[in-house]
Amino acid sequence: MSQQYYDNHSTKSNIPDHDVMMRGRKLLDITGVKQVESFDNEEFLLETSMGFLAIKGQNLQMKNLDVEKGIVSIKGKIFDLVYLDEHHGEKAKGFFSKLFR
Repeated sequence: MSQQYYDNHSTKSNIPDHDVMMRGRKLLDITGVKQVESFDNEEFLLETSMGFLAIKGQNLQMKNLDVEKGIVSIKGKIFDLVYLDEHHGEKAKGFFSKLFR
């Protein structure tokens, strides 16, 4: 079997591939979410299958959360999205925990 076949059909996790879909800077649909670390109306920190993702904005609200499928929907005014590499996970938690207090 080719490596590509294995990558596409792996049963490592129930978490789907990571995708971010934004509509008009007002609605984000994110797949591949392992965990919601923290959130408030200005910042979200998500652990995704591709590393930590920080979302900043105004009047942010979690519109939908499906833990089993790894899907999060956020609405509000989106200012920025920032990724931290997966191998910096512990640093990301420490850094962002200070920001999200």
